[in-house]
Amino acid sequence: MSKAAVRSGGGTAVAWAAVIAAAAAVAVLVAGLVLGGSVTEKVIPGLGDAGVVTRWGLPVSRMVMDLGAALTVGALLAAAALLPLEGGRGGRQGAGTLSADAVGYLRAASWLASAWAAAAAATLVFTVADVLGQPVGEVLTGSELSSYVGSLPQGTALMLVVLLAVVVALLARTTTTPAAAFGLLAMAGVALLPPPLTGHSASAANHSVAVTGVALHVAAIAPWVGGLAVVATHALLRRDKLPVMAERFSRMALWCYAVVGVSGFVNVISRLPDPAELVNTDYGRLALGKIVLFAALGWFGWWHRTRTLPALAGRRPWAFTRLAGVEVAVMAATMGLAVALARTAPPAPAGEETPVKALIGYDMPPALTPARLATLWQFDFFFAVLVAVLGGVYLAGVVRLRRRGDSWPLGRTVSWFAGLLTIVAVTETGVAKYAPILFSVHMVQHMVLNMLTPIFLVVGAPVTLALRALKPAAVRGDRGPREWLTAALHSRFTAIVAHPAVATIIFVASTFVLYFTSLFESAMRNHLGHIAMTLHFLLAGSLFFWVLLGVDPAPRRLPYPGRLLLLFVTMPFHAFFGIALMNLSQPLARGWYTAVDPPWGGTALADQHTGGAIAWGFGEIPTFIVLIFLAFQWYFDDQRQARRMDRKADRAEAAGGGPEEDELAAYNARLAKLAERDRLAKDGDGGTTTP
Repeated sequence: MSKAAVRSGGGTAVAWAAVIAAAAAVAVLVAGLVLGGSVTEKVIPGLGDAGVVTRWGLPVSRMVMDLGAALTVGALLAAAALLPLEGGRGGRQGAGTLSADAVGYLRAASWLASAWAAAAAATLVFTVADVLGQPVGEVLTGSELSSYVGSLPQGTALMLVVLLAVVVALLARTTTTPAAAFGLLAMAGVALLPPPLTGHSASAANHSVAVTGVALHVAAIAPWVGGLAVVATHALLRRDKLPVMAERFSRMALWCYAVVGVSGFVNVISRLPDPAELVNTDYGRLALGKIVLFAALGWFGWWHRTRTLPALAGRRPWAFTRLAGVEVAVMAATMGLAVALARTAPPAPAGEETPVKALIGYDMPPALTPARLATLWQFDFFFAVLVAVLGGVYLAGVVRLRRRGDSWPLGRTVSWFAGLLTIVAVTETGVAKYAPILFSVHMVQHMVLNMLTPIFLVVGAPVTLALRALKPAAVRGDRGPREWLTAALHSRFTAIVAHPAVATIIFVASTFVLYFTSLFESAMRNHLGHIAMTLHFLLAGSLFFWVLLGVDPAPRRLPYPGRLLLLFVTMPFHAFFGIALMNLSQPLARGWYTAVDPPWGGTALADQHTGGAIAWGFGEIPTFIVLIFLAFQWYFDDQRQARRMDRKADRAEAAGGGPEEDELAAYNARLAKLAERDRLAKDGDGGTTTP
């Protein structure tokens, strides 16, 4: 059979698989909407009815948007990571190029992103119609659409999706490099997040946990679903490199499955604290059905890893192709059920919700004491996951080095975990509970994450550990994690951002910009904004101390006198910031601190003056710690230089090439020659010297 006939038959199989998956998604979506009651007409006095078109059109367009997003991510993932790169030019490491199949998936991603943008635009129209209670026709012909897009959080989120998806669609048509494909993948990943973060998660009883949970859930589902769909398509089309592609996807899918399971479990608990609600509420029954489908997908993954992947390696692809096609249909059905679940209102929280709880996710804590700062722990899902991942990955790298007989300094490991411990101390304890209420406690959290934690993390040398622990790509010219990390270190972006002047400006100026503009209050009112703010503190500090302490490889290294100068020039700016806070005549973020004003506290302005004093005095602590680290680094660097010069001198002497071949030996020879000349001159004068 000719190759064209094979490809034609493969295209037909792909079309049939797509039809079956779409039918499964629609069937489960319809069943979920009917059983959940979300398409039943509800007559509420005083509110209009958007009509049957909106009741059905909104979930259908949302499902098409979710599937389009997953397929776009899957196509970009296949181009950037799943398919190996072709050999580099001239044998240069990391200079591989995209294969023809990878470029084809990039072009397919352009079309898929266009469909994603169109579905997001339709979802936007239906959302406005649903919120206003007006038929779609009136929304399209009137001025409501343009008026409400900016005022509705869901409208703003969907507009961001449309814009980002259009950018991906346009750039994917001309992209041909691995780095650009990876950048488009990152952009598509960002576009996934706005819609789910403005749904039920933002209004859940414990919205801080729910927001993080749903973000992780969506971020893991899209590459899992889209990646499997693209791998199955690749198999049906009988393209090359299928075993490599399937094996890489299988490793990634295992992690995605774990993240989806944990985040889904957290999301269910945050909305259904009573297990009985799983069976006696519409939302709970749909969630239970999703759990069953999730378990079925786990069985598919286990079967793939134990049966079909070995068969695929043995050049028997049919078992993998058949099972992958069925799994794609089950995944599509699961996504249809997820959309129906999103359209079903969760049970109302028991008890009366106070205004403070609506803002911060929990009731007003009792009066602040040192003991309560240490004992009233507040679980933050995002930073708990961050610490667990950073700690686990670092330990895995150390263990890999030990197993192959390489050493890793114990001090670096201790420093890394000391940094992680400081993150836990200010994001999971009573500090995190009181930080949204008291500016002074928030400033403690800021100072630790921005000026203390990064010192220990940077001294832990995570990049050096990764470069030593990660294995090179198995295929020459391909890019694995180690090659991508090396490329990032040598990129133009890193060279600009890691410039001492740029890193210092980010470290200093961003603090003034955040607190003395409206950004601070906006970040405090939105949990996602609060995460972004605290994460910025951590990243900006890590960038600055990376440049200052310089343990890991960097685009440029400052000499030690330059590092000391940079330290003493930068740290006073935080003192100036603290003085500026202590001299405020009006409180920052007045609206926020008025809304969460504790009955046992003083005025917001007095508390912010206390926060300024903390910022003014805290700078001495990191300065002292950095000076200690720099002193040790400088001393040990001199010792290494001395040992290097000694070894060089020994090698030159052993080679018999004479002292002139070694700088230190030549210098010593000159000194010896001068001493000998002085001795001869002194002997020649002898007794003629006047006493």
